[in-house]
Amino acid sequence: MAVNFSQSRTKENLMRAFAGESQARNRYTIAAEEAENKGFYALKEIFLFTAEQERAHAARFYEFLKQEAGNTIEIDGTYPVDQSESLVELLNMAAHNERQEHEDVYPAFAKTAEEEGFQDVAYTFREIAEVEKVHGVRFTKLADMLKNETYYEKPEGDEWMCLNCGYIFKGTKLPTMCPVCHKERGYFIPACMAPYLGFEGSGYERKGE
Repeated sequence: MAVNFSQSRTKENLMRAFAGESQARNRYTIAAEEAENKGFYALKEIFLFTAEQERAHAARFYEFLKQEAGNTIEIDGTYPVDQSESLVELLNMAAHNERQEHEDVYPAFAKTAEEEGFQDVAYTFREIAEVEKVHGVRFTKLADMLKNETYYEKPEGDEWMCLNCGYIFKGTKLPTMCPVCHKERGYFIPACMAPYLGFEGSGYERKGE
């Protein structure tokens, strides 16, 4: 049964989601600074990349609230304080929050929106929940790499991309700096997570290999 938007729980859930996504964007921006301070420039870019997607989510939820322009919406809610000097902890905290949105928060908001007759809002909550799942998986994988000390070194061999110049290194352990642009190895990211490869594996072979 359709509900008047101004009297709906969906209106409040959209504001909660807007607040949550806005805070996530700021948390990831702050985490990016911590990653840069520790020399992990590629991790900084991942945090900022994710922060920009959270901004896009917030903007979409805010767009649904346009008809309430000029009004103040009162909400209650709980929001995390994710502060740590450990990148592993920051990544795991971020992963936990993304999983909550994917598994609990947004599915519940979608169900409410559907029950109140706001199908487009329900669809948006469900699809953004799937994006948050991707974020959570990525953060977890990165945290595990750092914890297990496989971010820069893999005995079985791997590929890494320098985000500064695009050079792809193949081997078991990254050098201390990029052989091409001489940026420190904090600019490298495991190639499986590098943007714009465009295909599975680099297909890149250095001379002599």
